[in-house]
Amino acid sequence: MAVKRISSDIDVVTAARQRIKNVFSNGVPVYLSFSGGKDSIVLADLTYKLIQAGEINPSQLTVLFVDEEAIFDSIEATTKAWRKKFLLAGAKFQWWCIEVKHFSCLNELSSDETFVCWDRRKRDVWVRQPPPFAIRNHPQLRPRIDNYQSFLPRVTMDGIMITGVRAAESIQRLQYMAALNMGAKGITGTNTIYPIYDWKTADVWLYLRDQRIEVPEVYLQMYQVGVNRNQLRVSQFFSVDTVPVLVHLGEYDPSLMERVLRREPNAYLAMLYWDSEMFHRTTRKRRELEGEDTKDYRALLKEMLFVRPGDFFNTEHKRKIAKQYRKMFIQMDGMARPRDYKKMYGGLTAGDPKLRTLRAIYQDISCAYADYAKRFRKGGEANG
Repeated sequence: MAVKRISSDIDVVTAARQRIKNVFSNGVPVYLSFSGGKDSIVLADLTYKLIQAGEINPSQLTVLFVDEEAIFDSIEATTKAWRKKFLLAGAKFQWWCIEVKHFSCLNELSSDETFVCWDRRKRDVWVRQPPPFAIRNHPQLRPRIDNYQSFLPRVTMDGIMITGVRAAESIQRLQYMAALNMGAKGITGTNTIYPIYDWKTADVWLYLRDQRIEVPEVYLQMYQVGVNRNQLRVSQFFSVDTVPVLVHLGEYDPSLMERVLRREPNAYLAMLYWDSEMFHRTTRKRRELEGEDTKDYRALLKEMLFVRPGDFFNTEHKRKIAKQYRKMFIQMDGMARPRDYKKMYGGLTAGDPKLRTLRAIYQDISCAYADYAKRFRKGGEANG
């Protein structure tokens, strides 16, 4: 899907403040999703300062923090500080420590890819202990079945949720947000508003600097060990898009790494095999070590998806993901390039629980084919 960008005559900070005020002007409950990361801190600060200025009503606001157990100590400390600020300002703050499900990319060799936060069966190896004020259960929660993305909409149905998701984080989010106003399932249907959706990463860091906002220490630690500024993510450790934090965790926080290994013994795989097919990496270092890649990825995919799927996809979740990749292979075969088949293979082998890689491949193939068609109509391919 093509995305049209439109310039505005106001800056992103002014636009975000106006969006937040518009949400509160509806007079319904407002839920702010807080993670302790840089984007949610920006959204929290914008909201908090509007409360201080008397421009929005704090009694409408409930801040929601879903504690994923395996988080940095500095994220916990930052969240506690913001909890205190919002409570003193007259808002509510709900700290959830509940059994929600994640998919762990570290358990590829087992039949269970699930990581359950605050798993009651593994209480003795929890990475942290929940704070005494945490909410531990809810009538609308299906423990060990729900992820937080499916649970939170149930407890926020009476209002509007605002979150710090930004379109610049990935092409998939850009496409999703561009389509939000289309049809009945648009932004009003989901009850979610994204006040800083159009902020770039540089805008986030600039705001934090200009407003002199303290950020969790882990950002500095990650940057010091060489993590790129655009890759500074501090979410739960075990999903395929956040597992990179484990690569250097032992360098700047050995105590936390020790606790993580007790909880998830396979966490060491990230350090040993980061530059490998297991984590869908294609770095220069890996290419130098492995030499020229001569694999026929289209043939490998046909083997995995059509000839021997039972040998490769031995869990219900893997079979669901494989079904979507099988559809893509059929739809795109003939349009896809060798590098696209390689990406498909990488998505299947590394894991793609949220189908982000699949959507990116769809986008890449579609755009490349549209460009080819334009050039062909103009005679470019015929003459070339």
